[in-house]
Amino acid sequence: MPPRKHPAKKGPSQAGGPKKPPETKEDFEEELKLLAGQAKEETWANWAKEQGVVYGKGVALIALMAVYANVSLLTLSPVYGQIAATRLHQMVVWTALFVGWGGNILLRRTLPVKTIKLLPLIAAYIPMAQFFLFQLSNTFGAYFGPAITEGLTLLPLVTLTTACLADVLEHADLSGLPKSIAGSVPGLGSYMIFSFIENNSMRQLIAQIGKSVLQTRIGLELVLTSAYGALARSKLLVWAVPALVHTAFYNTHLMTPMATSSLNSTLHANSWSILDRLESTTGYISVLTNHNEGFRVMRCDHSLLGGEWTKFERKIVAEPIYSVFTQLEAVRLVQVPNKVPDNEAKALNIGLGIGTSPSALIAHGIDTTIVEIDPVVYDFAKKYFGLPSNHTAVIQDAISWSQSSKDEFHEHFDYIIHDVFTGGAEPIPLFTYEFLASLSHMLKPNGVIAINYAGDFTLPPLGIVINTIREVFPTCRIFREGAPPSAETVEENGRDFDNVMVFCTKTGGKVTFRQPIEADFLSSLARKAFLLPKHEVDESAFEAAEHAGILRANETEKLAKWHDQSALGHWAVMRTVIPSHIWQNW
Repeated sequence: MPPRKHPAKKGPSQAGGPKKPPETKEDFEEELKLLAGQAKEETWANWAKEQGVVYGKGVALIALMAVYANVSLLTLSPVYGQIAATRLHQMVVWTALFVGWGGNILLRRTLPVKTIKLLPLIAAYIPMAQFFLFQLSNTFGAYFGPAITEGLTLLPLVTLTTACLADVLEHADLSGLPKSIAGSVPGLGSYMIFSFIENNSMRQLIAQIGKSVLQTRIGLELVLTSAYGALARSKLLVWAVPALVHTAFYNTHLMTPMATSSLNSTLHANSWSILDRLESTTGYISVLTNHNEGFRVMRCDHSLLGGEWTKFERKIVAEPIYSVFTQLEAVRLVQVPNKVPDNEAKALNIGLGIGTSPSALIAHGIDTTIVEIDPVVYDFAKKYFGLPSNHTAVIQDAISWSQSSKDEFHEHFDYIIHDVFTGGAEPIPLFTYEFLASLSHMLKPNGVIAINYAGDFTLPPLGIVINTIREVFPTCRIFREGAPPSAETVEENGRDFDNVMVFCTKTGGKVTFRQPIEADFLSSLARKAFLLPKHEVDESAFEAAEHAGILRANETEKLAKWHDQSALGHWAVMRTVIPSHIWQNW
């Protein structure tokens, strides 16, 4: 039954009978203008509504693929490390954008269903595809593995999303623009919006990551899948159910108690177990125990922050599995004039790891301040590695803290230990002249600083960092953690990667160490064996970098351009230290 027609309200001219036709030419023209105005208003409203839908849908598609691109990058980092994951990421994204934008018509004609209806399905299957592709990371390797993984997951999603965007923007009314630019505005505008959202959303993702299950890597992929589903509702969504079931119940990367329990069932078969795991600002953090060999480690993405032996009884402090952390404690052994006793000394530790070095300083009675950027690393160090509570903790970025606190702590510390490493490479800003100068500002005139840099002797960055340290602290001695490999071994492996420790003072003369006494060892076998550094590096090892200059805050690209190669070497080393299945099954 059609709707009833409501009679129009009668105006003064209509009272008492039907409307009279225009009697004069002026009346007729006035009525035409009135009708034309009403039609124009209705047409403009419809146009505005239609264009609002077009641009709203377009921005939604751009936002979804920009955020998903970042989430994909985050998901790769536990298996390949942050730097290796980033290397070819933009190439994959640009390829997808180009193919999708240029091939939208072909896809529209070729695909049996509307392109947009496939987007939720592809998004839903990405976590499952990643789960199986990660098991092949050893086969793919760190060089091409991330690109292969994203080529089979992210690339199809971004390609089809871009094609849908091109379809949508075909309905955009650009008649108000000059013809010379109207054709390029949709593409350029879309890319600008994409870049803006991609850059800003990554900061937001990192700031919020780990605060709930839905704010984790796999949780975010599920949220984005739901958003795609809301944007493209269809009967085809039923085909996403198998992928969602796998992610919810069988994907061990999902941060739920059930997934962790399932992962432990797999790891127990190889005598490993996960004690805890969380996603945090610096990456995926987990604590693992090897029951056969009797040790425990803390992992951040595809690197280790430290470890200790569990098969040996903890007396005063734990027995570390890596000698570098005990050697950094030799900062106490450096001989300087007017040295204060430990119970009057103050120490600053930049970077925590599992807390091996600061725990020893605290055990010696030194008033210790720890600056650590990641709250999860700090909590895990206390909970699983026995970090004592009697210290000052600063959970903050070391650069911003040093800038705001250097005057407050001017010539305050007797000892500084600088030990930062994560994701396959050091945070470059923490090795700049400006940051090291701020540490020098906080170090007493007779104070000692120990700096650990994990680097490759075959690459320039190590030499540049050494140049920078010497520029700030002219009196230094340099050691490596282990004995140098033979030339044949270096040639065979293509790298000479090691922890390099630099001990410096602000006073003149050569840096010398006193002989340790029993109290220095803290009843620790590892410290008896490794406390005093043994493998000094000859000056000639850095001759090639003499003219490379120093690292300044506005010249960080000096190191950044070499980080890819360094990170790939570190990835290979980590695969020999911990079995591949541990890295893959995060």
